[in-house]
Amino acid sequence: MKVIKTAFAVTALAAAMAPGLGMAQTELQFGHVGNPGSLFDASATEFAKRANERLGDDYEVEVYGSSQLGGDSSMMQKLKLGQLTFTLPSTVMSSVVDEFGLFEMPYLIKDREHMKRVIEEVLEPKLYPLVEEEGYKVLAVWENGFRQITNNVRPINTPEDLDGLKLRTPKGKWRVRMFEEYGANPSPMALSEVFTALQTGTMDGQENPLVQIYSQKFQEVQDYLSLTGHVYTPAYVVVSKNHWEDLPEEVREILEETAQDVQDFVYETAARQDEELLGEMEAAGLEVNEADKQAFIDASGPVYELFGEQVEGGSDLIDRVLELGKEE
Repeated sequence: MKVIKTAFAVTALAAAMAPGLGMAQTELQFGHVGNPGSLFDASATEFAKRANERLGDDYEVEVYGSSQLGGDSSMMQKLKLGQLTFTLPSTVMSSVVDEFGLFEMPYLIKDREHMKRVIEEVLEPKLYPLVEEEGYKVLAVWENGFRQITNNVRPINTPEDLDGLKLRTPKGKWRVRMFEEYGANPSPMALSEVFTALQTGTMDGQENPLVQIYSQKFQEVQDYLSLTGHVYTPAYVVVSKNHWEDLPEEVREILEETAQDVQDFVYETAARQDEELLGEMEAAGLEVNEADKQAFIDASGPVYELFGEQVEGGSDLIDRVLELGKEE
């Protein structure tokens, strides 16, 4: 089995000699922002392992996590420049295509089975073509997860508890708008900068899935973990549409099939980590509370309304996702 490198970034199409064959091997870089132990790290590593078992000696997927190749926005640009083969954006996709703000709507996705239906009925037919218009292609949908709030001021039980809280968010305008509606003072910031911002008090808190919180070691610089589950964020395996076409067809088929096959692994791993990490958080000294989710849902209406007004077809997208949530 080929070794998956995770330590040093090199040029996206760097040639390495395949041992004993005397021929160039093409490196296919997979960059992401997750630290070791994160769901992103586990997902990308599993993808690389499976893909490399099928690719033979001419191509090899190499994984570079921990924002080694830049933040999400930077890596999206590197895709277009041909400096990177794959990346794994989440919230930032709403900055690429407005309609992806759908997945910034609070309490929209019920569970992972609901998300599977949304991929088939909404993402693939309606949103994938919009991504391609921007020069990208989505190979598969994985997961970032259900997001929770940590902070150093107080437990968050209702939106009123967020009043004035300096809260880091990802770079997505709808997440910012949502927390403004809840009364917080949100500020977008790259994930790699958040630990220091929390440690120094530049930010009071942040919101992320449990596995991101734990792998980023935020429990070391935060006092409270509030289980709000306010947004479920997918993660997307994205390539450059143009540079993707430069790869041989059989290589593209292997990579796309593998990316989609890994989805079940991602969901199973995510569910297990959610269960295991809560105990780890409490053991680390975080005070954990269950938030009043209905209070947050009741405060979320204006965000839905604004999305419907500002994004073409936004209300129809929301209605369709809600319908899919009623199916068994």
